[in-house]
Amino acid sequence: MIHPDSLPSLVYCDESGNIHDFPDLAMAGMAHGKYLRPDLEDLIALPRGSEVFTLPDRLPVGIDRTTGEPLLLEDDPRFPGRRIAGAAAFMAPAHTSTLTAAYQTQENAPLLPLFAYTAVGWHDGKFWAAGFRSDNDCRQDFTRFDQPTIDRLTAKKLEQHRDNRLIQHLGTCCLTYGCPAARNYFLGRWEAPLPTSPGCNARCLGCISLQPSECCPSTQERLRFTPTVKEIVEVGVAHLDSAERPVVSFGQGCEGEPLLQSDLLEHSIREMRHHTDSGTINCNTNASLPDDVARLREAGLDSIRVSLNSAREEFYHNYYRPRDYDFSDVRNSIKVMKEGGGFVSLNYFILPGFNDSEQETEAFMELIDETRPDFIQLRNLNIDPEWYLSAIGSSTVSRAYGIRAWLERIRQCFPSLRFGYFNPYLNS
Repeated sequence: MIHPDSLPSLVYCDESGNIHDFPDLAMAGMAHGKYLRPDLEDLIALPRGSEVFTLPDRLPVGIDRTTGEPLLLEDDPRFPGRRIAGAAAFMAPAHTSTLTAAYQTQENAPLLPLFAYTAVGWHDGKFWAAGFRSDNDCRQDFTRFDQPTIDRLTAKKLEQHRDNRLIQHLGTCCLTYGCPAARNYFLGRWEAPLPTSPGCNARCLGCISLQPSECCPSTQERLRFTPTVKEIVEVGVAHLDSAERPVVSFGQGCEGEPLLQSDLLEHSIREMRHHTDSGTINCNTNASLPDDVARLREAGLDSIRVSLNSAREEFYHNYYRPRDYDFSDVRNSIKVMKEGGGFVSLNYFILPGFNDSEQETEAFMELIDETRPDFIQLRNLNIDPEWYLSAIGSSTVSRAYGIRAWLERIRQCFPSLRFGYFNPYLNS
């Protein structure tokens, strides 16, 4: 992995949203409200397919190159008195942040949309971001998607399956929202989505398909119908039989909680397995219903991915705001899946300074030791960092290890545990 030979410059946005660098200050990062000087080993060239965002009503913070102290940049160095804003990177899939963008929020600043905000700087003619590649799988790499091919194959399949509402819905996910899983489905490869549930038993602060009107807007529309077994099987069997390294997954960003449709899932899994033994059938879930997880495993479900923002019950509940379940149900679902011989991934939402804190690390290692998952997915938490920490009640934090040191600590304690970003194909 290539790192810069010196600390990149601070970048900021002018009044028109154009991005500039300011070499007098080095880039800074932030972790749980603390401004930090990034280590060069924390920085990688901004991956292709990433984006750089402006941070409205948030002033950029950089590092004084002489003293190493954080400094606030209050106006445009090129035109003193003109307003500026900070900048952040939204890294491409398969990359995990080590520091969030460093800024000072101004009074009455708007809530940031549901994206991750990685520290970014400029050096040697390119952007550099605080993060690392956490999965070598190329399934969502920018270079693997050719839009004309996607358009052509999607239109063809939509025409062939006019009566399948699920395929029509996936067409919208593909062409309107650019969902990588939906795009791969129409390209006939890798992981395909099987959304099934319009309802949910949690009210997540960072739900990307349904938010209250006074909050940040959701990034996509939620599924409005419940597909039939026939519609699901038509998608699933063809993909499992013909795709490269095929995975089909219930539980998508465009739906609620799939376990609320456990009868539908059970019948669909049994029917898919009646037609094919190929590929991996997975369920992305909040793991709220252990009995249903056990039933789906018995029906032929190969793996589950359990999403977590924290291994501590207080912070888990403050984020997920569950209805009629609690964190003990999540733990039990992991256990029953493992007891049934299934594969378990923990989809652990990463926010630097929180997940790598001493207290959270201790709780996370206790959870791993108790439930013995197979795989940890290092997904960035897509939410306004300051609002999130306030909303879950994490006002203070113990010492943080740093994301890279935290990851190495987990690896050493649990050498058989695997790490990545995507749901693995299990039939290799």
